[in-house]
Amino acid sequence: MTATVGGLWDSLLAEGKAWWITVNSDSHVNYLDQTERGPGSDFNANGKYNDPVYNGSINTSAGDFWPGYYGRTNVGSSSFSYKAVMDGLRAGRVWVDHGRLIKALDARVRVTGDRRGHTGTPLGGVLRVKRGTSTELVLDIDLQDIPNWAGFVPVLKRVDVIVGTVTGPVGDKDTFTTPNTRVVQSFEVSKTSGRISFSYDLGRLDKPFYLRVRGTDGNRTQPGLLGTGVDPYGPQLDVVGAADPWGDLWFYTNPIWVLPR
Repeated sequence: MTATVGGLWDSLLAEGKAWWITVNSDSHVNYLDQTERGPGSDFNANGKYNDPVYNGSINTSAGDFWPGYYGRTNVGSSSFSYKAVMDGLRAGRVWVDHGRLIKALDARVRVTGDRRGHTGTPLGGVLRVKRGTSTELVLDIDLQDIPNWAGFVPVLKRVDVIVGTVTGPVGDKDTFTTPNTRVVQSFEVSKTSGRISFSYDLGRLDKPFYLRVRGTDGNRTQPGLLGTGVDPYGPQLDVVGAADPWGDLWFYTNPIWVLPR
């Protein structure tokens, strides 16, 4: 639902709904875990399992990761307090990644040529400008420089800018697609360390739109579900027996809206 450009998530954004993404760390039985549910557990009767106990063996068949081990929800926050983090989540200042693909990200949309310090509208925000005003995306990414939990330093290979028109509410609430959301620009990444910066000219505002950004290590890609005209290099479908999660890393940002005032 998230990976398909022009799919369900984009259909919500095109309606103007602030639907934020986060990474799921739902964790039940973990790879290499050495515990099992406590003796005498009766979930149906008690609504929980008894505290886990050491079982003397290593589980190599489970597929869950420990929270934060593979997927991370990165929140733009003014401090480390609970309230500040929740404020950042509610505001949509969020990007998510697999396997610590990148270290940090800052995406903003601003009026073209505005160089007054660190200006612009961040992730989750709404930039309201006069119709006909030129806007641009500015993007700074700190490349990863420490190993992830699999033991290697991920390498970012491509960054995609995705743009869609805000069409408003649709009549059929089962609509899963958008009329014109697509990848409008791809940036190839050649550096392997430090910071990379991109800018993309969004043109003069003639209709309301939103944008979001994604990136990949480029190891496994294929045309998106809605065709190459929408997404020429999207995530490749997993194949049973050949779906190593560490060999297929991505990041996704929440959207920024640009609306006429």
